[in-house]
Amino acid sequence: MRAIQVTRLDGPEAVELVDIDEPNGDGKVVIDVYAAGVAFPDALQSRGLYQYKPPVPFVPGSEVAGIVRSAPEGAGVSAGDRVVGLTALGGGMAEVAALQPDLVFKLPDSVSLTAGAGLLFNDLTVHFALLRRGRLTKGETVLVHGAAGGIGTSTLRLAGALGASRTIAVVSSEEKAEVARAARATDVVLADGFLAKVKELTGGKGVDIVLDPVGGDRFTDSLRALAPAGRLLVVGFTGGEIPTVKVNRLLLNNVDVVGVGWGAWFMSHPGFLTEQWTDFEPLLASGTLVAPEPVTYPLEEAGAAIASLENRTAKGKVVLTVRES
Repeated sequence: MRAIQVTRLDGPEAVELVDIDEPNGDGKVVIDVYAAGVAFPDALQSRGLYQYKPPVPFVPGSEVAGIVRSAPEGAGVSAGDRVVGLTALGGGMAEVAALQPDLVFKLPDSVSLTAGAGLLFNDLTVHFALLRRGRLTKGETVLVHGAAGGIGTSTLRLAGALGASRTIAVVSSEEKAEVARAARATDVVLADGFLAKVKELTGGKGVDIVLDPVGGDRFTDSLRALAPAGRLLVVGFTGGEIPTVKVNRLLLNNVDVVGVGWGAWFMSHPGFLTEQWTDFEPLLASGTLVAPEPVTYPLEEAGAAIASLENRTAKGKVVLTVRES
């Protein structure tokens, strides 16, 4: 099968399209992959900077969409089913993937395989962040940094469906502002001087939740942007710098800084992903939540796709097309 491999830890430009053996499907759901999601950890893994460091060479990619070729008894899916699935830690950027049955889910007919490949990693991270870690309640205001990226656009799409009454998108350029508006942001502000604008928009109150996949030097102003009892959700550090916090700020303003490690959570809580999908899938099937229209690259341009996340030029979710659907 054709697959993308990281053969040396020199970054996205060094990934290669190769022919390798198909994975062993014993006890697993074997999927003919039509599309594979691209995520920021893929960029980190290409340089050996992610916390999970597989031995070189390895196939990156954590999320796939495709057609089931075979499945073990009791898997919940059967040959011919349209599905999405998580590889957990690599192996997705290939023509065939073999996944644990509890990481595979039937895709509603209304969602294309290409769009499906962009659902799980970002949307379920945001679902976990807002509900489980952020304790979002109806009518609250959510601010998201990096709002034109994959996590950002997922937040803008999901927040309203999960109960938020207002979403404030923080972006770095007017071009990215258009992406945020298309994802249904209530308000859009530029990152430079965002705190003053957010205070103005909220009448000085601040926001209930800040979802931050960026980190870096805007972190302190994110704390200042919180209303009393607000929560700052730490999702990642695409800005490159891991910020620190003076905890007296938390005490004085009765605010929380909350870590969001979705992958670590579902891997240590059996059945959690099934619970999430049971809650999430009806939103898709009913049309309450519309699947994202991702930016697509052919499989042979995986290096460019991964690089677009590393250099932060990506607008929305990035997906590799592996087969013609």
